[in-house]
Amino acid sequence: MYRGKFASSRSHLEEALALYNPTSHSSLVQKIAVHPLLASQAFLGVVLFCLGHPDRALAESNAAIAEARRMSHPPSLAGILSLGTMLLSLVGDNAALDERAEELAAVATEQGFAYWRAHGVIYCGWAKVKNGDLAEGISLLRSGSVAYRHTGAKGWMPHYIALLARTCEIAGQLEESATLLNDALQIVETTGERRHAAELYRRKGRLLERQGHAEAAEELYRKALSIAEEKGAKLWELSAAFSLARLRRDQGRPAAEARDLLAPLYAWFTEGFDTPDLKEAKALLDAL
Repeated sequence: MYRGKFASSRSHLEEALALYNPTSHSSLVQKIAVHPLLASQAFLGVVLFCLGHPDRALAESNAAIAEARRMSHPPSLAGILSLGTMLLSLVGDNAALDERAEELAAVATEQGFAYWRAHGVIYCGWAKVKNGDLAEGISLLRSGSVAYRHTGAKGWMPHYIALLARTCEIAGQLEESATLLNDALQIVETTGERRHAAELYRRKGRLLERQGHAEAAEELYRKALSIAEEKGAKLWELSAAFSLARLRRDQGRPAAEARDLLAPLYAWFTEGFDTPDLKEAKALLDAL
């Protein structure tokens, strides 16, 4: 999943869901600690989002969480809540993100799950940031990231560093934001965990654009666009195209140049029009 296309990941997850037998596979819950069917369903939600199907992604995620609650199996619930919380952070539903992050942190704290509690603290911090409380948000993001590292975990780290980098950018701490993004990209190159690579390059490009380095920003937007296209990650492809189109508009280049880049990608979508990414793209197209 790290290096391959999201479409391949989706195919494997859907195959696993189809092959799952609740009778013969029930012992797997004890062996791997998390319910395999529900975990696959939760992962499928994240993959569907990246592929450009936000509504279906949320439906899969919410169904997995509801079943995990019904099962009353805390390890499964914590793991699936974590994936569901990540999905909400990507979708941009700040109210739901706050509620779910709090639930994740509460379940993990009650059960003594240090690993999942660190996830919960990070997402509680991001929810605070998105809801306007920068000081508390950045404090939770930092403490959650430290706690996460202390568990020995390395997966998802580029994403969590990127959340802190984005918070620093919002707070006007551009130098620290740039350092953090470079750290995240270094992890990507070292470990091969490329799930969030396109967004990392796009975010770094946005930071460079804010600092007045338009040419370097354009190069990174193009790189983000290429990575997203290669992986079939339509939503991140749209985000990269939006950033590149906006840059072209702001540079005073012909409106058709920006519109022709963004319009075909926006037209591809059939759902998720309430998500921030599609709203931004639509607003820019209307302006063009």
